[in-house]
Amino acid sequence: MLREAVGYLQREYGEGEGGRHGDDGDGVLAKGDLKHRHKSSTQGLSNGYARVGTRDNGVRPTGWEVLVVSDGSKDKTVDTALEFARSLGKESAGLIRVVSLVKNRGKGGAVTHGLRHVRGKYAVFADADGASKFDDLGKLVRELQRIEDKEGRGVAVGSRAHLVGSEEVVKRSFLRNLLMHSFHLLLWVLTPPATAAIRDTQCGFKIFSRPALPYIVPYMHSESWIFDVEMLMLAEAAAIPVAEVPIGWHEVQGSKLNVIWDSLGMAWGLFILRAAWATGVYRRT
Repeated sequence: MLREAVGYLQREYGEGEGGRHGDDGDGVLAKGDLKHRHKSSTQGLSNGYARVGTRDNGVRPTGWEVLVVSDGSKDKTVDTALEFARSLGKESAGLIRVVSLVKNRGKGGAVTHGLRHVRGKYAVFADADGASKFDDLGKLVRELQRIEDKEGRGVAVGSRAHLVGSEEVVKRSFLRNLLMHSFHLLLWVLTPPATAAIRDTQCGFKIFSRPALPYIVPYMHSESWIFDVEMLMLAEAAAIPVAEVPIGWHEVQGSKLNVIWDSLGMAWGLFILRAAWATGVYRRT
């Protein structure tokens, strides 16, 4: 997935500036960030350095950066990322940064840590298992630019909801499909209106404008699989526009998700998030 992502970013946003900040000629410093998960790691890329509060006005950003966050992994994630960076040559190698967490924090914790270090106009995270079609990033960028508010805030989430009746989903086990529909029902009951309206909260392909991050990242508490829902609830609490974008996706074998136990954990996490919402934990004073 990392190779696919870098290839796409090079084609769409240029070869980069070897780690230097570039100027796109519009007064917007261009670079960016995106996040991936590989086994127990989370990796990220970005596309666009920009002053907070500036608008893109339809002009495509230039430049990109990859941020790799190793979530306390015991495999060769860091070595592999550095080796890949070196293979890109001197100019592009400086566009890949690596952060190694001492202890495993969970996917949500690693993604949040990475988002605290992004430097781009747009911050994207995508699961590194290659299930999502990375070329669909362009769709998310365009939709995000369309919905941004006057402060430049916006979130676009990739969605697999249009694939629910597809062959790949239908072929899943009865238990997995039952748990999926049960989770969606709990989401509809326990989350506030705008979040409940998102048909696929768990897709690991989301993009945030930089001005939206201060309203979301500092308030994150969940480090488990349920962190996606917390992000969307925080966006709703701050009245940040959110769009759902259909993307290409395919089933990938070898997931570390334990269908039963992790589903129970996500259900419990939903109840915790709802209780926090109801008691004003996310209320801004």
